[in-house]
Amino acid sequence: MERQGSTLILKDVRRRFDRAAEHFDVADFVHRSSFNGLIERLSPIKIDPSRVLDLGAATGAGSRQLAKRFRKGRVISYDVSGAMLQIAKRKKPFLSKITELQGDAMSLPLQTGSIDLVFANLLLPWIVDLPACFAEVARVLKKGGVFAFATLGPDSLSELRVAWSDDDNHVNHFPDMHDVGDALMGTGLIDPVLDVEHLTVTYRNKDALYRDLTASGARNSLQGRRKTLTGARRFRQMETALTAAFRDGQLPLDLELVYGHAWGAGPRPQPGEYHLEPTSITRRQRA
Repeated sequence: MERQGSTLILKDVRRRFDRAAEHFDVADFVHRSSFNGLIERLSPIKIDPSRVLDLGAATGAGSRQLAKRFRKGRVISYDVSGAMLQIAKRKKPFLSKITELQGDAMSLPLQTGSIDLVFANLLLPWIVDLPACFAEVARVLKKGGVFAFATLGPDSLSELRVAWSDDDNHVNHFPDMHDVGDALMGTGLIDPVLDVEHLTVTYRNKDALYRDLTASGARNSLQGRRKTLTGARRFRQMETALTAAFRDGQLPLDLELVYGHAWGAGPRPQPGEYHLEPTSITRRQRA
């Protein structure tokens, strides 16, 4: 069940990523790690896409790698942040087959059944309505197309959540792997495969952690967050709890990385509509 007030505010997410755009590549090591994990999991799948959608492309590092891997295909770098896409456009190679497109992942301005591969690296933690996003992915995917994603599981950033230890919303609550699988199936994507691995990021001090959270756009965008400034006493309490979590002079931050892929089943019939494969229609034999 979703905790009250844990819904993200889309305009705040967009604003934070716009602000983070210039320094995002300095703190994108988690994105690079999960990107490599996604590519590794795609390797056994035979796919030669002509159109790839990089959903949540940020500054386009992943899009550029996808363009190198699938040289015959065209890549769409799609992101909610215009500032991120401006940097992506600036960094892409000359005569590249990459196109930047800004918009909301829950309302894709793309034709139904037009995409062979949807690639979403750490986008889902920032999605307000997961089923709506999956429904759009299922709509734009061709039948037999692949949706590959990496996201964060509920154990991620537990050190920060424990350190705050109050009733306010400070850290996003990430969905369980099984809930993600159910949402995929419920929106028309088929045969989902999911697995989990853990990544531990260590920091020498708390300031380095705060800098990375800001540079990656991962500051608080929750609807239920406190609207007033956090008091000095409460902030000191949080920092004291974080200090207690240090081990051998370093602060470990655990990330639960959930990897998954599923296949497109083609357009879903509208109510009262039925689709038949031509091969299933047989000639009626007279008695």
